[in-house]
Order: sequence, then C-alpha cells, then structure tokens
Amino acid sequence: MKPYQVLVVDDSAFMRKIISDLIEKDAEFQVTATAVNGREAVDKVKELQPDLVTMDVEMPEMNGLEALKRIMLDHPLPVIMLSGINEEGMKETILALEGGAFDFIRKPSISSAHDINSVGESLREQMKEAMLERERREARSASALLAAEAPSVPPKPESVPSQSPTKPADKPAGGFEGTTNRLLHRETRISQAPVTSDTAKPVDIKSLNKPARQGDRFKVIPPEANRADGPFKASSEPKAETRAPDASRPKTAAAAGGVPGTPSVTGRERKSGVKGLDKLVAVGCSTGGPRALKAFLEKIPADFPAPIVIVQHMPPNFTKSLAQRLNTFSPLDVMEAEQGMILRKGAAYIAPGGYHMKVTETASGQFAISLTKEEARNGHRPSVDTLFESLLPLDSLERHAVIMTGMGSDGAKMMKSLYDAGIRSTFAESEETCVVYGMPRSAVELQCVSYILPLQDIAPRLVQVVK
Repeated sequence: MKPYQVLVVDDSAFMRKIISDLIEKDAEFQVTATAVNGREAVDKVKELQPDLVTMDVEMPEMNGLEALKRIMLDHPLPVIMLSGINEEGMKETILALEGGAFDFIRKPSISSAHDINSVGESLREQMKEAMLERERREARSASALLAAEAPSVPPKPESVPSQSPTKPADKPAGGFEGTTNRLLHRETRISQAPVTSDTAKPVDIKSLNKPARQGDRFKVIPPEANRADGPFKASSEPKAETRAPDASRPKTAAAAGGVPGTPSVTGRERKSGVKGLDKLVAVGCSTGGPRALKAFLEKIPADFPAPIVIVQHMPPNFTKSLAQRLNTFSPLDVMEAEQGMILRKGAAYIAPGGYHMKVTETASGQFAISLTKEEARNGHRPSVDTLFESLLPLDSLERHAVIMTGMGSDGAKMMKSLYDAGIRSTFAESEETCVVYGMPRSAVELQCVSYILPLQDIAPRLVQVVK
C-alpha cells in the first residue's frame, strides 16, 4: 500500500526535521515535502496535493491560520496544527480549530526526548484517525453514487408501508448518503410525540447501515456551515429561543480573574440565579469540539434557565483561551471552571485541561464545581464520563446530557447510565455535521440517545426541552 503523503510546515528547520522523523516512524506515512511558511504551504498543497498537512501556527510572512483559511477554501484536506504554549499561539490555535483544522498538538520540548516521543504518538494517532475518516467518507460517497445510478423499481402497492404518526419522517428532498444520513438528516426519533420521561425512547440503530470498520468519520465542514445563513441552516427553528440578545449587552466574568476587558463581578452579581436552581445541562466533545461549541453556545439565550457544564478534550491552558473566545460569541457568560464555583443560570463552565470536572451538591443545597487530579479516564483528563457520572446522584435536578463531535467513546457509557436512571433528555450530534463521528456514534450504539440532531439544531431543540 502506498504511504499517505504529508506536507510538514514550520519556519524552524530543526522542528521540521523533528516532526518529519516522528511522522515517518509509521510506515503508513511519508513526508513528501516541507514548507517554511504559510505562503509556501499554500503553493505546495496546490502543486503536490498531499493527503495531510501539519501546520505550525506562528510563522513569518504568512502564519498558519491564514494558510489554513486558503487551503480549506481551495483544497480542503485534514490539517493538524502545531501550537506553542504561549498565549498568542493558544489563541491562534483556537481560531484555527474554528477555521476547519482537524485537530492540534502542542509543539514538543526539544530538550526532552520523552516529550518528543509523547507528542509523536499523539500526532500519529491523529493522522491515522484523519485518514480513516477520509476513507470512510469516500467509501460512503461511492456507495451513495452507485445507489443513485441504480435503476429505480417502483414498489408494488401492497409493499408500501402505511403511514402513521409514529413512523419516522419521509426522506428529505434531495436525499443524503445512504440510509444512515437519511435517518439522521433531521431529528431521529422513535416517536414524534413530545419527549417526556414517559415517552422518550432510544433511537433504534438496528435499521442504520453500520460501516464495516469501527471508527470515526472525518469530514471537512466549510466555515460557513455554522453561520445562520449557511448551507446547513435548519428549515425551521424556534425563533424565540434562538434570537441572540443585543450585542451591546454587558457581560460579566463570573470567576476571579475572568475574561480580560469584562466588568468585575460583585458578590451579589455572582450569586444571582443560584437559589432555586433545578436544571442542569452537561456537554461533552473532543475533535471538532471548539467549532461545535461556538455554534452551540451562540444559540443559547442569555435567560437560559440552567447552567451548562462542558468537557472539551484539550490540554491545560488552552481551555482558558477557548473559554475566552467562546465568551465573545455566546449570550451566556462562558468561563473556565474553577474549584468551588457555584453554578448559576446564564453561565457556561468549561473544564480546565488537566483536571476532571464534577458537579457536587453543597450542604446549603447549592451546586458547585469540583476539580480533581484523578487518573485519566478513557485516555482523557478531563473526561466526559467523569462529568456525566457525577450527575447520577443529583436527582433533585432536571438533567440534560449532550454529546457532540469527537474521537473515541468518552461519555457514552455514563450517558447510558443516566438514561437507565430515567433521564430521557439525551442528545447526540448526527453524523452529517460531525468532524469525527466517534463519541456520538458510541452513544447511539448503546441506544441511550433520545435526540439525534445536526449541530445547528441541537441548541434550539435543547432550549425547547429545557424551557
């Protein structure tokens, strides 16, 4: 089998050599060329058409972010960003993830052989996942094309199933790739009755066409896909819930040392919305998550009657930059969670990289953030399963769980436990909008998902259910 061709982009000759050596430790990959800046990278992508690109974030002449934008516009392909741990590099990395990068890794410390090897393992894992997803997408496209070209045989009258309110909706006009996408194009539900703890049922996945190989699916989603006027816009949305507040609304940072440039928070402001808290939303995501979280949080109104706790797989420090970035888009106050924070309505809390996040009930009946350094779970710290598990004993709360794009299966097991405990407000992002359909797929396969929705529909429907 011919190895995948990789373009390595970095302004440092030494770093280009390190990254190239790490990549070629796997015989499936070959460094076909290198580039010293973003401008050269754009030209070589056009000329060589590699399978994958590793891209330094900070470079002279044209940085990685600008190069990514041009590549995704003209020649979309998986791009893995290499980021420094300085503040500017982290901010640029978050923007790159919004702009369509598959994922990122931090640059290795050149003084530590252990760190170099660790970064190499992470890089090769991401590259393998990206190629697997591309191949699965191409296979599905080919299958859909063959199905479209097959002669259509009109069904016999007696073979047409009778219509009833409990049947899934008809296939949308235009069709989608295969049975799975036809079922997942809009909300997939067993019943069209309003969802309550008595009527919600898990999606029956037996009717879905499973891929031959377990894994995730890579998809390059154009940046405009998450815009309100983009091609993935839902045909109908609850306007009252999705209307963004006036952009001039003052935002507060609900944590000490909060987002720079925002007003300080007084004790009275911080306590607002705490008393009488009876609802909670928990969200988990990984690869593709920063972009998904942006699309999700910007559609949640400021008067949302529940706090939102979020686990995004990301290293330490990057989560703070992510929270600051998301805070500029969302009507909610978005912050990196801190130990002991009291949850309040109208706020979203992102687990800090390197810490598990749990929700606990205080002696006074309030609900607070608990951060721990327990062992990684499912290979991650923070872990979605750890967050979801902490919700199990909180039966005084109306709990809602959401899993969006990401590699692996983190969160699925504990979503199943929540579902088995009677929680029927469980959401998963559908395959059509996932960058990687791993974590949501795992939850769907455990039959514990009440709503399977494309990304742009998750927030509006969640608002309906919670309110």
